Amino acid sequence: MLVKTKAIVISSLKYQEKSLIVKCFTQSDGLKSYFVPNAFAAKKSNQKIAYFQPLSLLEIEANHKNKGTLEHFKEIKLAHAYQTISTDIVKSTIVMFLSEIIHHSIHEEEKNENLFNFLESALLWLDAHDEMANFHLILMLEMTKFFGFYPDNSEAVFKFFDCKEGNFTAFQGTNCLSEHETFLFKKLIDLKFDSDQKVFGVIERQILLKILLDYYTIHLDGFKKPKSLEVLKEVFA
Repeated sequence: MLVKTKAIVISSLKYQEKSLIVKCFTQSDGLKSYFVPNAFAAKKSNQKIAYFQPLSLLEIEANHKNKGTLEHFKEIKLAHAYQTISTDIVKSTIVMFLSEIIHHSIHEEEKNENLFNFLESALLWLDAHDEMANFHLILMLEMTKFFGFYPDNSEAVFKFFDCKEGNFTAFQGTNCLSEHETFLFKKLIDLKFDSDQKVFGVIERQILLKILLDYYTIHLDGFKKPKSLEVLKEVFA
C-alpha cells in the first residue's frame, strides 16, 4: 500500500557497504523500518544520508507491505530543516540521547498520532529556543502520559513518590524516592518547556535523570539505558 505520511527518524544502521536500515516513527502507522539501498553512493540521490540523522522530521511516500519485513521509501523530503539542532552541540546531544530513549520505549507497529504530534511539536520548540537545559527531563516525563505510567499526582501532598506504583505516599517504602528526590520530582512535574530553566542545578538534573531512567526501567519491558548517557552528562556538567 502506498502511504504518504510524516515520520520521525528514530535510528539508522549501516548495512553492508552502501545501504541503511532506518527505523522511523510514522504518523500514519507508528513504528516502521525501511531499507535504503545505496544510501552512501557517491551520486546524488533523493535518499540523502543527511535525512536520516536522529529525530529528523520527514515527509515520506513509501510502500507499506505490512508483512513484518523492511519497507521501502518511494520519496523523501524534510518536513522541517532544523536551524539549530544540527549545529548546537548541546541540542544535538539531547536529540541523540532522546532518540535512544524513544528507540527503547516504542516497540509496537501501531498508530499513535497523539504521541507523534507531541514529539513533533517538542522538537520544533527545541529547534527554536536556546534555553533548554531541562528539555530532555520534561520530554521524558511527558512521554509517560502516552506510555501509560504518568505519575498520579492526586496526592502530591505526601512526601514520598513510589516509583513502582506511580503515586505519592505518606510512608517511604522499598520502591520510594527519598524526601529530597520526591521534592525535585514534584518540581519537575510542574515544569513546561518554556519554564525557567534555572530551577535546577547540574547535580539536581543528574538526580532527576537517574530517577526518570529508573522509572522507565520499572515500567517498560526491555528498556535499556542509552549509550549516549555519559555524553549527555558531560555536556551538562
